[in-house]
Amino acid sequence: MSDPTYASPPCFAHEIDGGWNGFEPVDSQTASDVARWRKAERERLIAARLSVPVEERRSTAQAVVAVLDGFVAQFSRPVIGLYWPFRGELDLRPWMADLCKRGARVALPVVVEMGRPLQFREWHPGCRMERGVWNIPIPADGGEISPAIVISPVVGADRAGYRLGYGGGFYDRTLAALPVKPLTIGVGHPAAEIKTIFPQPHDVPFDWMILGHECRERST
Repeated sequence: MSDPTYASPPCFAHEIDGGWNGFEPVDSQTASDVARWRKAERERLIAARLSVPVEERRSTAQAVVAVLDGFVAQFSRPVIGLYWPFRGELDLRPWMADLCKRGARVALPVVVEMGRPLQFREWHPGCRMERGVWNIPIPADGGEISPAIVISPVVGADRAGYRLGYGGGFYDRTLAALPVKPLTIGVGHPAAEIKTIFPQPHDVPFDWMILGHECRERST
């Protein structure tokens, strides 16, 4: 019987070798198989996320915020990279506003160019917003700042700390390019957990994953 956490059996798993930063495909065909599997899994997980009732999304977001507060409390007036919710992602905007009241600085990711690292631009309640890539609102005038904490939504996440996103590789490029590594935290619905994303050498693992009430540190 196939594992119900997969959209389809990952029959190519035996063709992937363990590398220093995940799994390295043996050949171009295997790389293509991994990409197809990720695409199918991404579509399945997004559909499942969109089917979650609004009230359940709200309660899950509250549970995640309760855990995030514990991380933020370890910093003094930190710069926190967050996100504007998209396609059923957890809505943390009320918490963003509360963070600003408490003296933290909040930044939102901005796509400045496809295939390049993200820019984090400062946000605060009432700031002027404009439409960015995929029509996601971004601060129109906020200055670029470097976050001490990066909180990213996940489509899928495994216990090794790897996140399955939308396939653009923006967070991987950004984290690799930042001069000082921030604390990285992935957040999502409990249904986002999968056994593995079959990470490739370019994938950057996150320090922590918070999926609903469950918070876990990256296994090494």
